[in-house]
Amino acid sequence: MPFIHLVVARPVAPEVKRELGRRATTLVVDILGKRREVTAALVETAEAGAWSIGGEAVAGSAAHCAVFITAGSDGADEKAALIAAMHELLRATLADLAEASYAVIHEIAADDWGYGGRTQAARRVAQAAR
Repeated sequence: MPFIHLVVARPVAPEVKRELGRRATTLVVDILGKRREVTAALVETAEAGAWSIGGEAVAGSAAHCAVFITAGSDGADEKAALIAAMHELLRATLADLAEASYAVIHEIAADDWGYGGRTQAARRVAQAAR
């Protein structure tokens, strides 16, 4: 049950937002083996002038991608592959992508998050009881 949060440093068309969300979801499903039907994505844009790198306003494109997953659910190789693939997605989609465009994977304890009103820890307990 990952959550993907992409923020782009400049305005982009609604169809670009949808495409980024769709393709980022596919990467998480394909690389981390997550279930598409419970993978959520939010793509936002920053206000003009709000993004800086090295203390200077970004002239081209920049982005930040945060992916939230359950702690211990994926290995280092999978996470490295996802970070590389997310950067490539952003580079291919956004012109002049700044090198200081980050992908971050947040590993959240299973009892600290969930969906549908149940924590991931509760889901694991229920699955084990079956």
